[in-house]
Amino acid sequence: MSDEATERLSESTAIGVGESQADAHDPPLPWEAAQIMRIIPHRYPFLLIDRVLELEEGKRVVAVKAVTANEPQFTGHFPGRPIMPGVLMVESMAQAGAVAVLSLPENRGRLALFAGIDDCRFRRTVLPGDTLRIEVTVEKLSRLFGKARTVASVDGEVAVEATLSFIIPRDQSIGGGAATPGSETDG
Repeated sequence: MSDEATERLSESTAIGVGESQADAHDPPLPWEAAQIMRIIPHRYPFLLIDRVLELEEGKRVVAVKAVTANEPQFTGHFPGRPIMPGVLMVESMAQAGAVAVLSLPENRGRLALFAGIDDCRFRRTVLPGDTLRIEVTVEKLSRLFGKARTVASVDGEVAVEATLSFIIPRDQSIGGGAATPGSETDG
């Protein structure tokens, strides 16, 4: 194959059908931890999603969290009967939602923070060995605020569901985020 033909082939496969130019820099799904960490700021031991299986930027995401016995929370929650804390299940749903929202080109490198948790219901325990499948649908998204419906399940059985609200602060120095241009203040 000629160099020109090879170049044309690589260009045609670099952007898939329905992908935008902004997507061209992201690897194809599923995404593993390294790609997830390019989108959200969480790191071990607080990165609570392992893979992104489906993504519609700004609209929807499906992610998974493999729950393993060697995670630090299980030494105290509960000795002899490890159960994934509900607050960490909600956090994993929030992190998945953050991938959907912060993967938008205009939100890359920004920080999203909790604004509220509504209608949260825990339906079953999650144990080491379970795989938590997290589905997030963004219901409302503006430049600074959003709301998403989230459901996390194990083997098709709902474990937790909630509506999560979040803000994307104008001042990204809040909570340790990078400052946005023009947000610096003297003082």
